[in-house]
Amino acid sequence: MNFLPITDPYFYLVSVPAVLLLGVSKSGFGAGFGSLAVPLMALTVTVPQAAAILMPVLLLIDLFGITALRKDFDKALLKFMIPFGLLGTLIGALLFKLLAAPVVAGVVGVLTLLFLAQRLLFPPHADSVPPPRWLGGVLVTAGGFTSFVAHAGGPPITAYVLPLKLSPLVFAATLSWFFFFINLAKWAPYAWLGLLDWRNLATSIMLLPLAPVGVWIGVRMARRIDPKLFYRLIYLGLLLTGTKLVWDAFH
Repeated sequence: MNFLPITDPYFYLVSVPAVLLLGVSKSGFGAGFGSLAVPLMALTVTVPQAAAILMPVLLLIDLFGITALRKDFDKALLKFMIPFGLLGTLIGALLFKLLAAPVVAGVVGVLTLLFLAQRLLFPPHADSVPPPRWLGGVLVTAGGFTSFVAHAGGPPITAYVLPLKLSPLVFAATLSWFFFFINLAKWAPYAWLGLLDWRNLATSIMLLPLAPVGVWIGVRMARRIDPKLFYRLIYLGLLLTGTKLVWDAFH
């Protein structure tokens, strides 16, 4: 067994910003930027290995995020979302070995860009009706699935939650708690699939100190930023995420 972490400097060149973006995303900016973490790391390792390395990092980031935003989440929304997210996680675990990573990346990327185009071309108004619950169930299930296979659950979840017009703080807190439960549910299936080997865990330990830094940056920005700027940054994150995932699918 290999107990030594990855030593390739190029791996850390892309992984350090990836983990920082993940921390910012989980604690302060919902999921707009967090879905870039695995694609960035996949420049040097495979998608399954990148996802496995991020598991302990995600757990620590989630713990920091829910501690910092423990009182601001929407309880009713969480009760609706978590069962669908767990269903998507189960589907992802069962289909993980049957799906090619580029296929998953392409589907998530196209859906992300379509959602972004819809929001920009047909922006919601003050009297806009929130999306129906059935659509929310479909999108949250899709988010649980893509979260399992590539930690890219943000775009489908954001597609449902963003039109609900939550405040930036409630938006960030609700998604932090949601992904805490979803990421916790991934541990047993990841172990069952043989992804949590000693080398990946040792590499995770090398990246763990970056987790609180990203969370600290994200929480401070969420508490201070203007809501209009907040959502513009969300859109920018979705654009970058969608473009990167589609690029990966075709290359």
